[in-house]
Amino acid sequence: MPRYWVIAPAAANPRDAFVSVWQFDVLHNVISIGWEELGDVSGMSQQELLAAVAATYPDRPQATITLFANMIWAFFHEISVGDSIVARRGRRTLAALGTVTGSAVYAPGRNPAHAYPNFLDVSWHGQPRDKLFPTIVFPMQTVAPLSEERLRGLLDGVGTEVAAEEPVPTIEDPNAFVLEKYLEDFIVSNFAAIFRGELQIYVDPEGNDGQQYATDIGAIDILGFEAASRSFVVIELKKGRPSDQVVGQVLRYMGWVKKNLCTNGEGVKGLVVCRDPDDRLSYALEMVSQVAVRYYSVSFKLRETP
Repeated sequence: MPRYWVIAPAAANPRDAFVSVWQFDVLHNVISIGWEELGDVSGMSQQELLAAVAATYPDRPQATITLFANMIWAFFHEISVGDSIVARRGRRTLAALGTVTGSAVYAPGRNPAHAYPNFLDVSWHGQPRDKLFPTIVFPMQTVAPLSEERLRGLLDGVGTEVAAEEPVPTIEDPNAFVLEKYLEDFIVSNFAAIFRGELQIYVDPEGNDGQQYATDIGAIDILGFEAASRSFVVIELKKGRPSDQVVGQVLRYMGWVKKNLCTNGEGVKGLVVCRDPDDRLSYALEMVSQVAVRYYSVSFKLRETP
């Protein structure tokens, strides 16, 4: 039976870069993906491919390396003639729907406007084209399977309702709320020093970094990765909000990460960053061993001389 796949031919932004890839793909009835640094991996075994990805991207978390390898393997070895391809732009736009007509090939230079070297022959249908959904409907992976039921639902407009927005947070401490808006940027800019190299900011396969990391239930303040424990770390700044609200949000994001990003047995941890001790927060976290709390302090002085 034919299978259904979602493929992102390029990152949605910058738009010009996406257009340079996608226009060529549509005109020539193909879809292309990148990873040009790997060279020709079309004839490799899965283990050889995994080793090649690890050697090419040594600074990436193991979860990302495995994800890259699995997506490239699927592109060359699991997608078959007769399968359906949904080309997406970003996670809310169906660019086109097509049917696979040939096997994937490594063809560097085929698109003179772009370096993407891996191509799959696809006969693109006239409709639908550029179908924008009101909320996130596609997974973030460059190549991902899709159920027939899900595809039919998208085409029929079922299950594409706008997701409920996060409720407007209650602010207990307006001063902390304002200060921590700036603190987030400071933490990201000084991430390696603050966490002594034990955490790195997560970067997904599309190049989106972990600051204000978009999910279909809201944006994570900062998403990190701890290599030593092979764990994603959801970092949320308290921002003057009630403790119950913060803990609940961290746990929701942790659940989303576990379901959507943990592809190779990774763990998930949570970290709440706040200014002052909070008994309610401390009691709540006594029962949640995967979530820790860290406190920050700010020092500001005026002097008559430099």
